[in-house]
Amino acid sequence: MSTIELKSKADIERLRRANMIVFEVLQRLTEEVKPGVSTWDLNAIALDITKARGARSAFLNYPAHAEGVPPFPGVICASVNDQIVHGIPNKTPLSEGDIVSIDYGCFFDDFCGDSAVTVGVGKISVEAQKLLDTTRLSLEDAIKQCRPGNRIGDISHAVQSRCEAAGLGVVREFVGHGIGRKMHEPPAIPNFGKAGQGRILKAGMVLAIEPMITCGGYETRVLEDGWTAVTKDGSLSAHFEHSVAITDGEPIVLSRGN
Repeated sequence: MSTIELKSKADIERLRRANMIVFEVLQRLTEEVKPGVSTWDLNAIALDITKARGARSAFLNYPAHAEGVPPFPGVICASVNDQIVHGIPNKTPLSEGDIVSIDYGCFFDDFCGDSAVTVGVGKISVEAQKLLDTTRLSLEDAIKQCRPGNRIGDISHAVQSRCEAAGLGVVREFVGHGIGRKMHEPPAIPNFGKAGQGRILKAGMVLAIEPMITCGGYETRVLEDGWTAVTKDGSLSAHFEHSVAITDGEPIVLSRGN
């Protein structure tokens, strides 16, 4: 079993500063999402803010796992409609009724921040709004489980139970992760599982919890670009994420504004 680095209060404060840049970027991009705007436009805004804050993108040039696939070319992952995660920003304008998941991470002062939000483009369907609302609430349920003595399975079960009760699908293939000096650290945090199982949570753990939920099944496939993961059945998908520090008291959501 891989070792989990417990973060000091000073480490958590530095993680907070990195995540405040993430919060700023996602707030700005959320405001910019509208029909006619492209995800490439959003990527350019994120790059400008990253540079202005003296941060470094966590995603740009991230190496691919598959042989022959080039490094990730964007500062954000922008996943539209049936795209689950790792969507590559492009110049196609967003349309009324689309939903777009925006995932952004950066390094600042040697620590990484990471968060994601799904935004409706103009007026969206009742089905899409239910998906967004339920996914967002499942993340809040998961955060409430981030207390010493609980287990990873309690986080996973919180997401799965709310989403499946609403008739939604819970993606299995992609999971959350620990975060700190690296973007991806142990432990893995699935969005499905049994309560009371898995690693025990301890103060000093910092977790990037990220429900990825669909309006249909949980099966996925990856497009020819080698990055973009989509629902196999073509159903809509939403993705919300926060970086959360476990303390001796209440969990601290590092990627949320004051």
